[in-house]
Amino acid sequence: MLTGLMQSGFTNMAAAVAAIPIHPTSASTISDSVDHLYYFLTAITLFFTFGIFTTIFYFMVRFRRRSPDEQPADTKTHMALELTWTIVPTLITVVIFVWASSLYFENSRPPEAATEVFVVGKQWMWHIQHPEGPREINELHVPVNAPIKITMTSDDVIHDFYIPAFRVKKDAVPGRYTSIWFQATKIGTYHIFCAQYCGADHAEMIGWVYVMSPTDYAAWLSGGARSESMAQTGERLFTQFGCITCHVADNTGRGPSLVGLYGKPEKLRNGDMKLVDEALIRQAIVTPNSIILPNYPPIMPTFQGQINEEQVLQLIAYVKSLGTEERKTNGK
Repeated sequence: MLTGLMQSGFTNMAAAVAAIPIHPTSASTISDSVDHLYYFLTAITLFFTFGIFTTIFYFMVRFRRRSPDEQPADTKTHMALELTWTIVPTLITVVIFVWASSLYFENSRPPEAATEVFVVGKQWMWHIQHPEGPREINELHVPVNAPIKITMTSDDVIHDFYIPAFRVKKDAVPGRYTSIWFQATKIGTYHIFCAQYCGADHAEMIGWVYVMSPTDYAAWLSGGARSESMAQTGERLFTQFGCITCHVADNTGRGPSLVGLYGKPEKLRNGDMKLVDEALIRQAIVTPNSIILPNYPPIMPTFQGQINEEQVLQLIAYVKSLGTEERKTNGK
């Protein structure tokens, strides 16, 4: 009976240890690759740690001083040994660099067909908006097996958008845009954390990613209250703030036409060439005098303090939509 109880106890203990997660669930296309690199780094670290400490302890015993008068023998340089401990670590470092760099580039270039979701960090919550219009706070609904690009910024201090199950994290920085992308591979619910200390309630700045089947995601998108898309909201703000009076579509206004401008290089008055992307459009809205175009006077007022980061993103979505043939055809 005692033996049976001991075996049962050991079985329960083993099951409890096995239930302790060594790492978060792997639920994205890149997560397994990141884990493999992590395992390699861990194995290399453990191997050399064991080897170094074993050598130290061996030398402590083998070459210890046995009497006060004992003098150590003369040592000589061993070129083969010198080359070995120089070349081997160098090769290992090169492998790590190439491996890690390939993962970095893979995870910094979202596919062309990726759906863009916009995130604004604010003490102490995540404001999330989909291009179709739905808004969420501390929740993100995405379809499974679809690439998602997260474009983010912050309203106050530096935050960090971290989804452990997808092995992606990136700082959300005030005054600039950063982005990450992922493709979830498993339907389920996964944690969002802020991985950068951001104030008193930093630990409460958490959320959830809901990975859904394409059918369920489509039902979720259409199931809430009808709302404007980000481009439609941006168009309304564009009119509300009087931008339409200067940025006329036929280029007859006091400012340049914005139709088809996004994604193209633009020459500034000082001769610099700048790509018209999200960051440049934001700069033009917040600090317009820092971007002066030839043939146009610097008369655009700043909207800094008048609109928040979410509204800036909506205006950017509208400007981006002006580059589509569909929008030109509709005459909007």
